[in-house]
Amino acid sequence: MTIGGTSRSPARGEGAGTTARAARRAPLIWLACCAAGAGLVLFAAGRTWATVAFPSAGPRPVQVALTGADLAASLTAAVLAALAAAVAVFAARGIARKAVAAVLALCGIAIAAACRNGVRVENAASVAREHVTAAVAFGGAPPEVSVASGWPIAAVAGGVVLFAAGVAAIVLGGRWPGLSSRFDRPDARRTRGGRAGSGGRDLWDAIDRGEDPTAGQP
Repeated sequence: MTIGGTSRSPARGEGAGTTARAARRAPLIWLACCAAGAGLVLFAAGRTWATVAFPSAGPRPVQVALTGADLAASLTAAVLAALAAAVAVFAARGIARKAVAAVLALCGIAIAAACRNGVRVENAASVAREHVTAAVAFGGAPPEVSVASGWPIAAVAGGVVLFAAGVAAIVLGGRWPGLSSRFDRPDARRTRGGRAGSGGRDLWDAIDRGEDPTAGQP
């Protein structure tokens, strides 16, 4: 079908609409993945990662339970930085957006590295000594350290999600709209988008609304 010198098939229009909807959903899905990755890290960091038992003069050893936040103090800061970078991705454009996305990916790497260092036996014993008296910490045999594997792995998985989200934003983020475009005046958006082919689009928009595009024409 041809109107005003512009042809448009129904199949092509439906395909364009599907593509547009997918393009609008992609940033929301990406942001949800960032939130899920960050939430997983924070939740795992609040669980017990290691238990340190110090020999004592009593019948039982002195035990200290350490969370991920105790063993890797930088986890919370890295997650907060990642969340800030995820929001800033939509506020930036061009090279700046890629740079912010790279920061997000680096936060994911930092989280994984912090988890790896946090579960070291030497680190767990050192942190546990800060929670007991000097007589217990430095007296008698060395402490026994029991490290859990589940929660540290979960935190690393969250860091991997954030790293992947950063890489995805570097590769695909150029196609996403920015926050500033939502607050532009309609005439500014039309100017930035250009006026080429607007006549044909206006005709089809009128048809979509159920109007007669030829009404009022000589």
